Amino acid sequence: MISSDGFRATPGTALKNEKSGEIIFVPPQDANKIVALMTALERFKNDDEMCSLDPLIKMALIHHQFENIHPFPDGNGRIGRILNVLFLTRTGLLDIPVLYLSRHITRHKSDYYRLLQAVRDDGAWEAWVIFMLDGVAETAVTTLRLVEGIGDQMRAAKHRMRAESPKLYSQEMLNNLFRHPYTRIDYVQNDLTVTRQTAARYLDTLAEHGFVEKHRAGKNNYYVNTNLVRLLMMASEHD
Repeated sequence: MISSDGFRATPGTALKNEKSGEIIFVPPQDANKIVALMTALERFKNDDEMCSLDPLIKMALIHHQFENIHPFPDGNGRIGRILNVLFLTRTGLLDIPVLYLSRHITRHKSDYYRLLQAVRDDGAWEAWVIFMLDGVAETAVTTLRLVEGIGDQMRAAKHRMRAESPKLYSQEMLNNLFRHPYTRIDYVQNDLTVTRQTAARYLDTLAEHGFVEKHRAGKNNYYVNTNLVRLLMMASEHD
C-alpha cells in the first residue's frame, strides 16, 4: 500500500540487501533535505530548457534520483515506476500512459538494484541509462504487439456480433467486453444503462455464442473474454 502521509519526516530509513540484510544505501534522513531535493527534482523534471538531454535519458536520471531520495515511508518503487510513464507522456513521447516498465524492472530486479548501486558507488551512469533504454525498447515492442492484437480481436468480435447477435451489438457492449479480461452483470448494467435482467440476458447470449465464457464464483457470475486473456498471457510470456 502506498502511503498518503507525504514525505518522510523522521530518520531511520535504510535500504538493505534482500538476501543478506546488509545495509547498502542510506537515503537522506533530514526532512528539510528531502523537501529540498524533491523540489529540485521537480524543477528538473518539468523544466525542458534546463538541459538538452533526450527525454528518455532524462527519464533514467529522474528515476535514479527519485530512488536515491526515497522520499516516502513506503511505495517508492511503485511511485518511481509510475513517474517514468507520466514523464514520457508529459514530454509527448507517449499520447497516453500505456508503457509500463514495471515488468522489465521486476524481471531484471537483480540488475536493476546492482546498476542503481553502481551509480552511487562508481558513477556508472552509462550502464544504468542503457538498462533503462533497453527496458523502454522491449516494453514498447510488447505494448505495440498487445495493442494491435486487442484491436484485431475487437474488429473480429464486432463483425461476428453484428452477424450473429445484431440486436446485442453496440460500441458500448463491445468496449465492455474488452475493457477488462472479464465482465460482470453490473458492469454491463452500468455501461449500457440497462436493467440487471437485460444485462444478464445479453451476457448469457454472448456466452452461448462463444464471445465469453461464463464462470460462477461465490454469488457472482463472471464472463471471461478468453481470447483477450490468452493474448495478455502471450504478451507477458514474450516480454
